[in-house]
Amino acid sequence: MTAFAHPLSDPEDRQSVNLCDVTVIIPAWNATATLARAVDSALTQTDVRVQVIIIDDRSTDDTLALARALADSDARVTVLAQSTNRGPAAARNAGLARAGGRFVAPLDSDDFMTPGRMAALVALADDGAWDFVADDLWQINEGEDAQTAPRRRLFSDTAVGVEKIALGGFVRGNMTEIHGGRREIGFLKPLMRRSFLEAHNLRYRDDMRLGEDYDFYATALLRGAKFCLTDPKGYIAVVRPGSLSGHHDAAALRALVRADDRLLCDPALTATDALIVRAHRIETLKRWAWLELIEAVRVKDVRRGVGAFAAPVAVQASLLGKLGEQVLVRSGATITRIMGRSA
Repeated sequence: MTAFAHPLSDPEDRQSVNLCDVTVIIPAWNATATLARAVDSALTQTDVRVQVIIIDDRSTDDTLALARALADSDARVTVLAQSTNRGPAAARNAGLARAGGRFVAPLDSDDFMTPGRMAALVALADDGAWDFVADDLWQINEGEDAQTAPRRRLFSDTAVGVEKIALGGFVRGNMTEIHGGRREIGFLKPLMRRSFLEAHNLRYRDDMRLGEDYDFYATALLRGAKFCLTDPKGYIAVVRPGSLSGHHDAAALRALVRADDRLLCDPALTATDALIVRAHRIETLKRWAWLELIEAVRVKDVRRGVGAFAAPVAVQASLLGKLGEQVLVRSGATITRIMGRSA
């Protein structure tokens, strides 16, 4: 495993992780194909001292063995093993509990970073006294060459410079109806000041498997976090067709609705921001109700199907509209089959 050895592999440097600039937290589940690349991209960051914590989320392949081999090759790498599969939120919390850096930064096990990203974000955070610095990320498709593939920005197609993000703007940036699907600001992976997280006892909700980032960042903003958005500094997100973040069930969406309910009950929420959070809640409820109805039909649960309509009028209207669309689609398919037979 010498290919993954790095300059701070001397045993006495094991104590230096508690003095590092950034702790990079990497949850990993069945990630043998990409984990080494992710870890290597963190360890080769320039002009910063880095600690890497890999949290194996009860993988069923050789991910844990690979993670331990990477740790044996470099003193800056720590491996934690979850006893059960608990999802990325719980894995990140385990990493936060062991973090020693002034800042922490999440990195997905199938993504990677270019060498200067961490130094650029740390400098920006220090210069502006920011608690969270979110750089727009670059996306490439799975299977494309990491060096030559065309890169596209996730959140903004134009330069933003350094833009302060308040709670209302953050929530609006997570609304599909406003910003577009799969381009929400909650997908970004910000550098976060650890002292702020500790002062406010901020942790991810481990009962959420969708939108846990949205809930975490929104709560931080309610606690007064200074949060900025800037242009891409070198986070490369690899888009996979079967990604778990793009596929979810009604229960996951219901948990996201409950996250908005918690925000709406927070005394720090202003009346103006409450209107935006309610709009986000309605949008999420529409998605939940449709999936809930589909799942109810699949298992032939009439009561559950009727329950999907026990929602605000805007959600009921959305359900009826989707049902109407399905009727038209199925009617058209039936007519096409009939005409095909008679031809």
